[in-house]
Amino acid sequence: MAVKYYVVDAFTDTAFKGNPAVVCWLEDIEKDDKWLQSVATEFNLPTTCYLTRIVDQDSENPRFKLRWFTTVSEVELCGHATLAAAHFLFRSGFVNSNAIEFSTLSGILIAKRIPDNMLGEEPNEAINDRFYIELDFPVVPISDYKEVEVSAISEILNGVSVVDVVKKDAFDDIIAVLPSEEKVAAFKPQFNKIKEAPGRAIIITAPASNGSGFDFCSRVFGPKIGVDEDPVTGSAHCALAVYWHEKLGKRDFVALQASRRNGVLHVHLDKENQRVLIRGKATTVMEGSLLV
Repeated sequence: MAVKYYVVDAFTDTAFKGNPAVVCWLEDIEKDDKWLQSVATEFNLPTTCYLTRIVDQDSENPRFKLRWFTTVSEVELCGHATLAAAHFLFRSGFVNSNAIEFSTLSGILIAKRIPDNMLGEEPNEAINDRFYIELDFPVVPISDYKEVEVSAISEILNGVSVVDVVKKDAFDDIIAVLPSEEKVAAFKPQFNKIKEAPGRAIIITAPASNGSGFDFCSRVFGPKIGVDEDPVTGSAHCALAVYWHEKLGKRDFVALQASRRNGVLHVHLDKENQRVLIRGKATTVMEGSLLV
């Protein structure tokens, strides 16, 4: 028996950019957590996710069980691998609707297929099968980070100037605000320092440069969870949208994750319903089979 897998680059429409995720289509195969973790470790990509069809359901949309694993552990929320999973399902023909529901450790998450021209792009018959995927994620509240002085965070970040520090309440990630996009892009992390820092991961962010077409940029470092630098992190924007709404007074953002692979995210903060809508594209770059 074989398990089909697909490597999908998320938050990009260009191969070998964005953030790669492995999507394993388990169908009805039952595998224990040890096997799931071993496969994720073997692939050695930021996230490997597992999809199982849910047959008995009370939803009008097709629903699938979705789990995410880094190389070292299972995680409660992952944006780019959810985007990758939705991309696979929409492309595979397993679903006929424009909306999918995922049952996850973070509750029911909805992914919708959005045509290019609904985001203001010119329709193009030659590429009419290209689309955005919109993820409906929960807001992650932020609060002042009082446990550690700003100067200590600056030291962890090689002495770079830090103008503000907050934390993600749900996952205890540190968000360090730098003065400029150039400082974010040029930052050279020392992962041994970051690994010893409080919290689960460190997110650095800054307002985007004038004329860049972006509102803010970021990078994410998570050596404690097996991802030294995550190329594009959808879940981080569940908190970044809250922070930049407070600073810029906006609810709609075009965000750049300024890693080496980089990626673009269209983000909307639904403050009333405490949801964050994250839109991005994806492309499949590889497929194969796992022998089980």
